[in-house]
Formats: sequence, C-alpha cells, structure tokens
Amino acid sequence: MDPLRMAARRMLKAVLVDLSGTLHIEDSAVPGSQEALKRLRNAPVAIRFVTNTTKESKRDLLERLKTLEFDIAEDEIFTSLTAARNLLEQKQVRPLLLVDDNALQDFRGIPTNDPNAVVVGLAPEHFNYQMMNKAFRLILDGAPLIAIHKARYYKRKDGLALGPGPFVTGLEYATDTKATVVGKPETTFFLEALSGTGCKPEETVMIGDVSVTAEIAGMMSVEPRMLAC
Repeated sequence: MDPLRMAARRMLKAVLVDLSGTLHIEDSAVPGSQEALKRLRNAPVAIRFVTNTTKESKRDLLERLKTLEFDIAEDEIFTSLTAARNLLEQKQVRPLLLVDDNALQDFRGIPTNDPNAVVVGLAPEHFNYQMMNKAFRLILDGAPLIAIHKARYYKRKDGLALGPGPFVTGLEYATDTKATVVGKPETTFFLEALSGTGCKPEETVMIGDVSVTAEIAGMMSVEPRMLAC
C-alpha cells in the first residue's frame, strides 16, 4: 500500500522534513524537491524543516533555501544550533564555541568570556590542536561537553566529508566523559521541532534521505513513520 495513504489513515497531522541531502546539497536543489514541497503544501498538515547543519546560521540557511526557490518561512525551520542555544540558556553556562564562524550569529547574546562549557559543531577551521587542547583542558576541569550532533560525515558536492562526530568522540575518549547531544537523532530535538504544532509523534512522519532513516529509528516511544525521498 502507498505509504502516503497509510499515513493518512493513521491521522497524519505533521511532517518533519530534513534539509541537507533531502531538499538540497550545498547550493544545489535535489532534483524534483521544489515540486515535491509544493505538493506537500497542499496537504492539510503542519510542516517543520529540521536540520543538523552547523555551517551557517538559520538566517543564512533561509537565504540559501530562498535562492533555491523553496517556499519556506523562518519559523518553520528548527536547527541543531537552536537546540544547542536553548540548552546553553537553560544551563546558564559560558561556552567555548567550536562552530563555524557563519553559525555564531545564532549564539548572539550568549556570554562566552571565561568559558565553562564546550560546544562542538562542524568547525573545520577550528579543529586544530590548539583549540582541541583548550577544549580538552576545560572538560578536564569540569566543563560539560555539548555536541550539536555526532554525525560521522556529511554530503558535499565533491563527496563525503568528516562531520563533528569524530572530534566529539575524540574529546570523550581523552577526557573519559560523555557528551550531551542536542541534534538529530535525539528524541528531544524532534519533540522541540514539533512544539507549537499541537501534534504528537505518532501523528508525524519524517521525510529524509537514507541516513535520516538510520538516525531516526527508535528515537521515540511510538515508532515514527518514514517517507524516504
């Protein structure tokens, strides 16, 4: 049976749509993705766009998507950067931010002087010995390690590239500690993305690429439904 019809029979009310690798790869739209989103807009469901990308702020990401002619509003996007900021505000800590410079905008207003926490995202320009050693020493002194996500790799136009996961794992190993992960596939990430929609996980499907299928398996107490595109 067609998965869309099966989902409709189960009172589908919300759709979570992955971005990188599903709607676009860097500055190129995935073929057919704009048309697919237009069709989805005609369905009576709440739509939220979720992403683990830490290479750019939400505003820059939105501009990229608009340039690619996607009809998406800023308040429909929930990123792992947003989840990380929410946790920092909750814990009231001052982070050492190992994130791309383009992502710093999403942490404006968060104090970073005399850091007492470590936040790791995708930061190719900052993954050097000096910065990793600084993070290592902070964690040894008791600073919590917060991973925006632990992806092993991600997709670029020129092929696969290392994600932040190997660097987070290295810090975990060196400090004998465990990172708090805030992005996909953590349950809290998806629940935060759904907040405000009034929808429950069992009323929701996730649209993503093959890697998202692996991420999401078992994330909620009620098995989520998946439409891989």
